[in-house]
Amino acid sequence: QLWLVESGGGLVQSGGSLRLSCTDSTSTLHMYSIAWFRQAPGKEREGVSCISSSGAIIDYTDSAKGRFTVSRDNANNMVYLQMNSLKPEDTAVYHCATGPRNATVPALCGMIASRMEFWGKGTLVAVSS
Repeated sequence: QLWLVESGGGLVQSGGSLRLSCTDSTSTLHMYSIAWFRQAPGKEREGVSCISSSGAIIDYTDSAKGRFTVSRDNANNMVYLQMNSLKPEDTAVYHCATGPRNATVPALCGMIASRMEFWGKGTLVAVSS
């Protein structure tokens, strides 16, 4: 079992920045590829970014490219999502997630929510105009 916990959300003005963090209670995060998803009110959950366990493979959806940066610090059991140039349409609850231990990187970095097995409860990002 993997217990993921996100932090770092908040209220920010349009154009501002936030850094989200994801960690887990078992100190095994370094073994997993991690995907970031977000869910805005009344909308489907959508993928944002993904990073492999080593950090060698990184991917972003179009909404995040050029503005968001995913990274990880395996020594400290952390994954980060740096979000710059935030827009009101970025307002959502942001979750980190991962799949079964034996899931492949392509499977997880396809960022399909139904393939994820473990989810954090999320952190709210609100961007005002």
